[in-house]
Amino acid sequence: MFYNKVILIGNLTRDGELKTLPSGQSMLALGLATNRTWVDKNGQKQEKPDFHNLVIWGKRAEALSPYLTKDKLILVEGRISTRTWIDKENKKQSRTEIIVDNLEFGPNLAGQSFREGPSAKSAVNEGLVEEEALPTINAEDEESLFGDEDDEIPF
Repeated sequence: MFYNKVILIGNLTRDGELKTLPSGQSMLALGLATNRTWVDKNGQKQEKPDFHNLVIWGKRAEALSPYLTKDKLILVEGRISTRTWIDKENKKQSRTEIIVDNLEFGPNLAGQSFREGPSAKSAVNEGLVEEEALPTINAEDEESLFGDEDDEIPF
């Protein structure tokens, strides 16, 4: 079994560039920066940025284009794809991209990141989001919810 899945959280390095291909299909090209941090053998904190090329296709590209601007914190899920082509000078070129399947915007509460963002409980307490009432089911109501079990069995 083979599996090609990528999940990245990072900041956009530039505004999205929306293009329409000759076929009429829309494509949004983006750059994403992620960081890797570690402590080296001397106890010094090290950091290395990585840069990723993202591509979003179709109507989703058109709809998201105005919102995907430089420095936005996003989470993307997608797959790795490498495309190759021959350039104008007849040289073979290739580019590895993340084809985005799902995208989520990062917290935008006073510039906080995913890790620094408020918990759901504190966001409700501070009035930032509305609390959703969860339905409760009483044991006495079980029959009215599910009916007579003998009548519900399909075989």
